[in-house]
Amino acid sequence: MGFILLSSGMFKETFESMRGINVQSLQNPVKLEYYSITMRAYYDLAAYNNDRHFTPVYTSQANNYIDSAIAISSPGSYDNIYLTGYKEYKNGANDSATVLFNRLLDSKKLTEHQDAIVQSTLSNVYQSMGQPDKSIGLLVKATISDIRSSTKETIALFWLAEILYKKGDIKNAYLALEHALDDAEFYGARQRKVQIASLLPIVASEKLLFIEREEKLYIRSLSLITVLAAVIIVVSILLYKRNKKLKSKEKIIEKVNEKLMEGTKIKEDYIGYFFNIISGYILQLERIKRSVDTKLPAKKYDDIQLMANNINIKKERETLFNTFDHVFIKIFPNFVEEFNKLFTKENQIWPKENEVLTTDLRIFALMRMGITDTETIAKILEYSEKTIYVYKMRIKAKALIHGDEFDQRVMAIKAVDTSGKKA
Repeated sequence: MGFILLSSGMFKETFESMRGINVQSLQNPVKLEYYSITMRAYYDLAAYNNDRHFTPVYTSQANNYIDSAIAISSPGSYDNIYLTGYKEYKNGANDSATVLFNRLLDSKKLTEHQDAIVQSTLSNVYQSMGQPDKSIGLLVKATISDIRSSTKETIALFWLAEILYKKGDIKNAYLALEHALDDAEFYGARQRKVQIASLLPIVASEKLLFIEREEKLYIRSLSLITVLAAVIIVVSILLYKRNKKLKSKEKIIEKVNEKLMEGTKIKEDYIGYFFNIISGYILQLERIKRSVDTKLPAKKYDDIQLMANNINIKKERETLFNTFDHVFIKIFPNFVEEFNKLFTKENQIWPKENEVLTTDLRIFALMRMGITDTETIAKILEYSEKTIYVYKMRIKAKALIHGDEFDQRVMAIKAVDTSGKKA
């Protein structure tokens, strides 16, 4: 009864119940429990009053009872070592108390309840020595032992909450206090409830402040992340647009380079072929000139006339066209095939077996070479401008596409290397 009353914080009732006991008639185990409860009552009362007048008196009385308890306990027993260590702690001999409590813990012979008592008491010793981290570890172990032994009259959780609160761990301090309050209400420990009630509102308010700070921090972080995300999106869009422009410019440059390469190839091939042709004509003119120079002094006019008659302009023009056709097809081997893709099958224009290009194809071949002026084309092919115009209109009228798009498709036909790669 005394233990229950003491655990409930009812000091007056505890002392009254203990005074009614005839100590001398008790067996040592019961007498030991009597002294232990009375000792604890005076120590708790001293701590509860915590003043200069009453606390020393209660501490002195507690020391007397604990001495009596130690005297009748078996040397080396749990009670003997624990009570000795507890007295040392209460009287400021922390080092001695630490040695004794650690001796008990190292013995590995304690029950779960005894282990919880020693762990929590030793935690107080370390706390008074300014070692809160060790104290927290011991209180956690004491709490675990209390749970395992189904002990509801526990102070470990309350002490743990106090230390955690002082260290600024508001979240866990509040959690520990809630569980400690549940245990105190279950056990009916009024003193514990008073102690918890004095600390719980403070911790709860700190927890609310902590939650508010966390929310503000979360909002600030979220705002910052949102701003950063917006910046990243804007930068990404700008980079995308810039890359798009660069790619567009690269494509333009690539097309220009392609046209330049194509133009260079066309010029190289045509210059080479027509240089040979012109060289041939020069040699032919040179032979004619030498012959004329020889025959004029001899007045061989008939021979000169015969020589002039032997020059076949039509044949020479056909040779020129044939040379042009071969050179063009060498540069644009797919021209005829690609050109005919612009027409239906019945309107396609294919050279005959002995032809390279027809007149129709030759007109657009000249256009593909860059000669787009109708007058120039007419002079080259020995036709009138009107005839060339009619040719072009008649062919375009049969095409699948019309107008400028037709011309663009013709100009888009690629020149091809002799190796088969597009220029």
